[in-house]
Amino acid sequence: FTSGSWKIKAIGGIILTASHNPGGPGGDFGIKFNVANGGPSSDTVTEKIYQVSRTLEEYAICPDLRIDLSRLGRQDFDLENKFKPFRVEIVDSVEVYLNMLRGIFDFNAIKGLLTGPEQLKIRIDAMNGVMGPYVRRILCDELGAPANSAVNCVPLEDFGGQYPDPNLTYAASLVESMKGGDFGFGAAFDADGDRCMILGQNAFFVHPSDSVAVMAANTSCIPYFRQMGLRGLARSMPTSTALDKVAKALKLALYETPSGWRFFGNLMDSGRCSLCGEESFGTGSDHIREKDGLWSVLMWLSIMASRKQSVEEIVKDHWAKLGRNYVCRFDYEGIEPKVAFYLMRDLEAMITDKTFTSQKFAVGNNVYSVEKADNFEYIDPVDGTVARNQGLRIIFSDGSRLIFRLSGTSGGVGATIRIYAESYERDPEKHGRETQVCVCMSFKLAACVL
Repeated sequence: FTSGSWKIKAIGGIILTASHNPGGPGGDFGIKFNVANGGPSSDTVTEKIYQVSRTLEEYAICPDLRIDLSRLGRQDFDLENKFKPFRVEIVDSVEVYLNMLRGIFDFNAIKGLLTGPEQLKIRIDAMNGVMGPYVRRILCDELGAPANSAVNCVPLEDFGGQYPDPNLTYAASLVESMKGGDFGFGAAFDADGDRCMILGQNAFFVHPSDSVAVMAANTSCIPYFRQMGLRGLARSMPTSTALDKVAKALKLALYETPSGWRFFGNLMDSGRCSLCGEESFGTGSDHIREKDGLWSVLMWLSIMASRKQSVEEIVKDHWAKLGRNYVCRFDYEGIEPKVAFYLMRDLEAMITDKTFTSQKFAVGNNVYSVEKADNFEYIDPVDGTVARNQGLRIIFSDGSRLIFRLSGTSGGVGATIRIYAESYERDPEKHGRETQVCVCMSFKLAACVL
């Protein structure tokens, strides 16, 4: 919808999706409303819809209505003159999206990477979500990747029993297929195709925070950005500060927003932001107003085609230039909502006490000094709206961060508290440390704070 809304000039669109949660009759189901610019509706629009819903007096159900989804074009209907006649238009969303991508990327360069003498073998897992037909049409038919490069491309009601969350846990079959070294690039999508995990040869994992930073640092490889320029960068507050380093190096504005793509959309509509991302595997640019999984794949393939390097080489070169942000997230799900509320309330009271910023915490051989602690608040630079209570932040003098946030998208029962831990390492000699080592250190730091 997001890529077709401008072309069709729709006033909005309804998306029925399980997102990255289990689907099917016993699974999750969500309704999203996107506004005319293709992005998620604002709180103001959502509230207006809710208020209107309270005044509805009747609605009509059309059991005999038959719309032929296989026939492109307009179809007119008249419900026995009870309501105004209306028109349904069937469009090929894959073709609309493909035409847009042709104006963003150098398809010849990507095709050369996938079909040339040193052919890059790729493995793309659509996880039986909506992205399957897009992957087949664009990566295979248009760009020449062999048909067996794409797996799980038939959209299924229950996603074939999979949990369509593109991460190392739920995309385990992709990870296993990448470990043998046969494939130089791998990716997995969630159910509605906006989230994407990137892997390199031998299952080299690209953290989403690194992914958006690498993309931003290499926009000169992309015709769209060479033509439009790069105006500013943005990330959600829990996303690591790796993107901040790129913004500083490129002398660009960096916006730190609450979680939720609608905040990015406002920045893009005002011309302040060109590229953005979230740690929850979502990345995008101002070509649309939503995160875009397949666009992210084509960004990476374009960078690889231009730099003639592997995924791992590109990421490690990036770390060597700007440093590495070690980052991890701990999810505590199924918490009694009242318990979660009081825990967050008491923690906020503790960290916002004026004596807390003088605290120091010893973890192993390191001492962490608190520089700032607050409940993150965002003032939109475009319309001045204020978003409060967006997560508790503890920022240390060395750039390390601890973040505690209640999540509203767990798809499960009860509340979810997420703890994000981040540390920054400038020394290239230490960039090869196992992430789990840093995870343990960060977890100990979180335990000290609590």
